[in-house]
Amino acid sequence: MFTGIIKKLSIVEKVSKRNDSLFVSVKIPTGWKVWNGESISINGACSTVRSLNKTSFEVEYMPETIKKTTVGSFRKGATVNLEKSLKMSDLLDGHLVQGHIDARGVVMEVRKVKKSKVLKIGVPKQFMKFITEKGSVAIDGISLTVVDTGKNWFTVSLVSYTLENTNLGGIKTDGEVNIETDILAKYLEKLLRR
Repeated sequence: MFTGIIKKLSIVEKVSKRNDSLFVSVKIPTGWKVWNGESISINGACSTVRSLNKTSFEVEYMPETIKKTTVGSFRKGATVNLEKSLKMSDLLDGHLVQGHIDARGVVMEVRKVKKSKVLKIGVPKQFMKFITEKGSVAIDGISLTVVDTGKNWFTVSLVSYTLENTNLGGIKTDGEVNIETDILAKYLEKLLRR
């Protein structure tokens, strides 16, 4: 479980495919202690550390994760958002984020408004029932508030802090992002369906 508050940016150091799995090595941020078996959110995808050395840790992604998320597009040198898993004593500054990506979204528009940016993100229509104005959504692991919604899109506004401290500062139109809708909305929808 995570909060959607990005703690560090880091760099992908190596990407390789073996069998049907994808193995990604990420540089360990300065000051971080990482251990085997630890869960770390990488661009919003909950990832388990399978091995590490003094400078980097490696995670493995199965075909389902490659299909549903943007991890398949990771390349050496790419900047990624990192968050360690939530401790019970941590502040819940964002919202409850599982690291279980629902879909890939596509950036339809990037609009500059003074020192902030407004992103319009297209998502598969079936996920829009979980996304509502002033509700929470995680984009590449970042907890954000939804501004507006349409049939198959929603908008979020990024303040200067988010632009400077996450990889969304360099996002461009047609870029793909990981989308995790609000877990509470998913559970409520399932209960109401019964």
